[in-house]
Amino acid sequence: MSPHEQERYSRQILFDGIGERGQRKLLEAAVVVVGCGALGSFQAGALARAGVGRLRIIDRDYVEISNLQRQWLFEESDAAEALPKAIAAARALKRINSSIEVEAVVDDLTSSNATDLLDGASLILDATDNFETRFLINDVAVSREIPWVYGAAVGSYGITMTFRPKRTACLGCVYPEPPPGAQPTCETTGVLGPLTSAIASLQSAAAMRILCGTIPADPNITTMDVWTGEIRQIAMPERDPECRVCGRGDYAYLQGKHRAPVSLCGRNAVQIHEKSRPLDLTELAQKLRPLGTVRSNEFALRFEMPPYLFTVFPDGRAIIKGTTDVGLARSLYSRYLSA
Repeated sequence: MSPHEQERYSRQILFDGIGERGQRKLLEAAVVVVGCGALGSFQAGALARAGVGRLRIIDRDYVEISNLQRQWLFEESDAAEALPKAIAAARALKRINSSIEVEAVVDDLTSSNATDLLDGASLILDATDNFETRFLINDVAVSREIPWVYGAAVGSYGITMTFRPKRTACLGCVYPEPPPGAQPTCETTGVLGPLTSAIASLQSAAAMRILCGTIPADPNITTMDVWTGEIRQIAMPERDPECRVCGRGDYAYLQGKHRAPVSLCGRNAVQIHEKSRPLDLTELAQKLRPLGTVRSNEFALRFEMPPYLFTVFPDGRAIIKGTTDVGLARSLYSRYLSA
């Protein structure tokens, strides 16, 4: 460890739970943050400040003004430019800590890329908004024996739990199937900024405990309501020998038998995947300007034609806001974005 690193992380090194040995492990670690909204932006910032050596940020979305109330790395200028969250986060993290490696991945986590994006990680932090993606993370984590930390926050209520393959239950043991029915989201129920920072802090602390290797991860499920002030812990269930994932080795989500929904988290928006057709955003901007308002940068193009707002990425993926009808969204994509 260099003298600069010893000075920079001196207050962590003084803490008995970390010390010089733990700090070296943080500097050598590689963490993947899946999702860079309220939870993920806080996690990424906390771990960058703690000196985690390599961070990979995966997010499919772009910064909006409504994010700024709770998404900790973003500023008004990011929303004005409609920057992809992963790109805006990477820029902010490099300003926070220029000595670490930060990789921005503007994409969904899917069965086709999950192994490449998650394999080799020291740890995975969950900051996603749907159970399908979490089950995919769990499949990769169990199959590759990568520890990961689950987190969710909506309204004033949040939950977090830590999974260590072969040592603890996995997500499939806790939730054999996704919870039935439509789940509340920040778009339908709202969310408090202090809740997201509290849950993300617990996740980040769990990550640091695992990476430093000083004490075992918390074997409990922690829930909290920051409005009532209630905090509870219940014991994690034992591993289920009949669990689809860690018991039987059935990685259905990794094998592509299930997909994350194309309607986005209650946002009155649909995501269309057309990655076989990369787009030239400069040419597309010229084509669309006579039809509506266009703003573009090297990362994405936004085309507003009320009541619809298109956000288009160079790989052909698009988020179409103004409908939850997948058929209509595909029709709009074909009409305005196809060659």
